[in-house]
Amino acid sequence: MLQKSNLILFTVIFGLLNGCVGYPRLLNSAFNPSGRSLNSPATELNPHISGRYIVFTSDRRGSQDIYLFDRLTRSLIDLPGLNSLDTIASHPTISEDGNYIVFINSRQGRSAVFLYDRQIRQSRNLTSNLPAEVRNPTISADGSRIAFESSVNGQWDILVYDRFGRPLNIQQAPR
Repeated sequence: MLQKSNLILFTVIFGLLNGCVGYPRLLNSAFNPSGRSLNSPATELNPHISGRYIVFTSDRRGSQDIYLFDRLTRSLIDLPGLNSLDTIASHPTISEDGNYIVFINSRQGRSAVFLYDRQIRQSRNLTSNLPAEVRNPTISADGSRIAFESSVNGQWDILVYDRFGRPLNIQQAPR
């Protein structure tokens, strides 16, 4: 019963987030015990909505993986080459056009920011040369810039990279 109430809350939150542009709406998605829809008996975490897509993590296959739901076709989209058995994926976000998914991938206690390109079906580690922990990535609408938190300076700072893994020097406005 607790899982069903979590699913209802999850759906209401999506409706409210989607309603920021106009009015609050409820995204009504049928429950499917096979795990091929948005709602399942599994734990669904870290939802992010962008345009027609909802990206989230779920343990519906026994490991924490990333899933992509298309609100127009009302179905899950396959993400070949994204999820791996030896890593834990979390905090996914998606570009407005749905071509790029950025997420945290953790393996053996080390976290990294990864970018998945749906066109070529490949993931790339954007922070392989960054000797720090990372968290909470987000991607620009056009998929050209990725921002995330990093502990590289001994505190949590925000870094901005391009989608090829190059740090961008973002100037702060003078005070």
